[in-house]
Amino acid sequence: MLPIDELSAAVIEEAIGIHREFGPGLFESVYESVLVGRLRSRGLKVERQVQVKAVFDGEVYDPAFKIDMLVDDRLVLEIKAVEQLSKAHAKQLLTYLRLLKQPVGLLLNFSEATMKDGIRRVVNDYKPG
Repeated sequence: MLPIDELSAAVIEEAIGIHREFGPGLFESVYESVLVGRLRSRGLKVERQVQVKAVFDGEVYDPAFKIDMLVDDRLVLEIKAVEQLSKAHAKQLLTYLRLLKQPVGLLLNFSEATMKDGIRRVVNDYKPG
């Protein structure tokens, strides 16, 4: 199993390659589909549109939300194709990380002029190691 930083680097590398090939302007679902294929071709476990339960005051809410992608059961990816990321997008991903008890997530916006400008790393109690 790759360390989380190496896993993140692999995802970013593939996202940049996809963005170079397709550019901005497609639907999120297209970028998501291609990214899933590229990551699986690297031998990574990738789940798409993962439904997640929430527990509140002893009640289970199923599904409470869906995450776009979960890589190797620990890296949460949120795929966007919006003109500009907002603070709400990062807060949404941070909430997902907290509820899933995961340390790191990537917010990938494929609508930026360059993919580098569309990448945000969000952390939840992450300790490099």
